[in-house]
Amino acid sequence: MTEYPKPPTGLRAAGKRMWVAVTGPDAYVLTPAELAMLEEACRTYDELGALEKALRELPDLVVTGSMGQPRIHPLLAEVRAHRTLLAKLTEQLNLPDLDSEGWAKGQIQARQEGRRRAVEQERPWRSVGLVPSRNRLPS
Repeated sequence: MTEYPKPPTGLRAAGKRMWVAVTGPDAYVLTPAELAMLEEACRTYDELGALEKALRELPDLVVTGSMGQPRIHPLLAEVRAHRTLLAKLTEQLNLPDLDSEGWAKGQIQARQEGRRRAVEQERPWRSVGLVPSRNRLPS
């Protein structure tokens, strides 16, 4: 019987689901360094959920600044920062994005790679870093 890494203590439901989806049966085999990064991603995912819940409960997204000016609620910046951090952590783990059915193991990456190759064949100047101007195509 294969043992899978147990979710770290302190994870909430969403973080545990993410952990099990990545480390459970028919999932990924991760190195200790990747497991540590996954733990951080799961904790960030839990924190993001709590921040988004707090954001939804706000009466208004605009607050009054120190000089009386309207400004965006600081919680929005925190949500954006957590989303960016989560994206970076999952990118470093090289995990595919979530789809409507959960974690798609490599299928999304394969489709993206196929699309990238098709675009390069269609537009070879993109593969070498050239981007045509808006008015004309390269000759």
